[in-house]
Amino acid sequence: MKKIDILRKKYPKFVYKKYSYQISDKNLEIFFDFQIYGLQPSHHPPASGPLDSTSIIFEPKVVIENVKESQIKRVGKRVLDNLVFNLGLIEILSYWKATCSPEIIVNAGYLNLEQIKWWKDLIINGMGQFFYENKIDFTKPNFIKIIPINVAGAHNNYVAGARDRVLVPVGGGKDSVVTLEILKRAGKKISCFSLNPTEAAQEIMRIGGFADSIIVKRKIDPKLLELNRRGFLNGHTPFSAYLAFLSVLCAVIFDYKFIAFSNERSSNEGNLKYLGKIINHQWSKSFEFEKKFRKYCRKYLTPGVKEDKSSFPPSLPLRGSSVVEYFSFLRPLYEIQIAKLFSKYPQYFNAFLSCNEAYKTYSGTKKITKKWCGNCPKCLFVFASLYPFIEKGDLIKIFGQNLFEKKELLSMMLELISLKKFKPFECVGTKKESLVTFCLSWKKYRDRVSVKLPFLLKYFEKKIMPKYQNLEVDSRKIMKSWNNQNNLPRNFEKILRRCIL
Repeated sequence: MKKIDILRKKYPKFVYKKYSYQISDKNLEIFFDFQIYGLQPSHHPPASGPLDSTSIIFEPKVVIENVKESQIKRVGKRVLDNLVFNLGLIEILSYWKATCSPEIIVNAGYLNLEQIKWWKDLIINGMGQFFYENKIDFTKPNFIKIIPINVAGAHNNYVAGARDRVLVPVGGGKDSVVTLEILKRAGKKISCFSLNPTEAAQEIMRIGGFADSIIVKRKIDPKLLELNRRGFLNGHTPFSAYLAFLSVLCAVIFDYKFIAFSNERSSNEGNLKYLGKIINHQWSKSFEFEKKFRKYCRKYLTPGVKEDKSSFPPSLPLRGSSVVEYFSFLRPLYEIQIAKLFSKYPQYFNAFLSCNEAYKTYSGTKKITKKWCGNCPKCLFVFASLYPFIEKGDLIKIFGQNLFEKKELLSMMLELISLKKFKPFECVGTKKESLVTFCLSWKKYRDRVSVKLPFLLKYFEKKIMPKYQNLEVDSRKIMKSWNNQNNLPRNFEKILRRCIL
C-alpha cells in the first residue's frame, strides 16, 4: 500500500477538540487542542516508536503580545471566541497534513453547511501543492469530510468599532516595504503586524519607524516536527490564509479598520495542472482567495450591525457598523512594477530578505542561515527583477554575488520563463513577467556598450529572445499596466495610482 493509504486507514479521524485563551504577562495566550485518532495497527505506518500509538495529540500555541484586559472586554467574549475558533480551523492544516485523515471532526465550535463547503474549498485549493508533491488523489469521492459535532450555534453579531487605521503585515520582503512607505507618505495612520518576525522584518520595522508594531509568536508543537522526521506526510500549507485569519483577530483586538496586505497580481498565475486542477503555490495570496476570504470575513468573522446606543454601558465604546476591511494594496501591480517602486527606498536594500531557504530548518535538522542563498528560483527572480532599477554594485552587495554569472542557474531561469518543466513552487512572477524581467536586465547591460554580457543574459539573448519578437513592447506594457481586479478602497486606489504614473 502507498504511504498515504496506510496513514489514512490507520488514522481516520482528526479532531479539533477545543481552544482556550488567557491574558498572561500582558500577552494574550491562545491554546489549541487537536487529536488524531487511530485504529489498532494492522499495518505499520512510516513512523516507529511511541508515535505509533493509536492517537496523536497536538497542543500548538499562539501568543499575541501587549494585549490589555480592557481591549478584551471591549471586543467581548462572543466575538473573541468566534475569531479564536476560526484561527484554530486554519491552524488545523499544519497538523492534519501529517496523516491526511479522511474525517475532520470539529468539537470546538459551530459550522453551518456554507462554512463547511468554504473550508473544503480552502483545503483543496490551498493544499494543492501538498497533494501534488505527495501524489495524493484529492478527487476521490469523500476524500475529506468536515463534521461539526455542535448541531447549533451562533456567530458574533457585531464587531468592535474599528477606527480608520491601517494594519500592514510585514514578513521581511520588499513588497511590504513598498506598502508601508507609500501609505506612510500618504499620511495614513498605519502600524505593522508581524508573525514570528525575522531579523529582516524587525529591521524593516525599525527603519520605517514603527515602534508600536503588533507582534505575534506562533509555537508549533514539537511532535509535528518529530512526525516529519519519522516519515509522516509533510508539505506546503496556505500560509497567507493563516495570516489572513490572524490579522483579522489582531485588527479587532487592537481596533484597526483596514488590513492592507502586499499580495500582487502575479500570484494569480498557477504552476501546473494536476488531476485536472491548476495547482498554485501562491493560491492563498491570489485574488481568488482574497474575494472568498472577504466574503467569509464579512459574514462569519466581523459582520457589522447598526449602532445602538442603548445596548452598551456608557463606560464602554460603542460598537459601530463597519466591518474590518481586508484587501491587498499591491494587487493591481506585477512583481516587476513593485521592484521598481522598491528601488526608490535604498535605506532598505540591506535589510530585506525574501529567500525562503534562509529560514528553512527542514524539521529542525538544519540551522537557518539568515541570508540570500543565491541558488534558488526566488533569489534569481528577485535579483533579475531588481537589476533594471538598482545599480549593479548595490545589488551585488545585497546578494553577495552576480547571479547572472552563475551557469548552474540556467535551468532555474528556464523554469521561471516556463521553457523547462513548470514554474517553480516559489513566490515569483508570471511566466510572461519573468521574460520581461530578463529582457529589461539584458537591455540595461546592452545599453552599456563596453560591458560584456554575463552568462545567463548572453544565453537569453541568443536562445530566448529570437523566440519572442515583441519582448521590448511587452516590457513597456507591463511596466504601465494596472489590474482592475482588486479590492482597494477608493482612496487607497488613488494613492497607489499616483505612484505608478
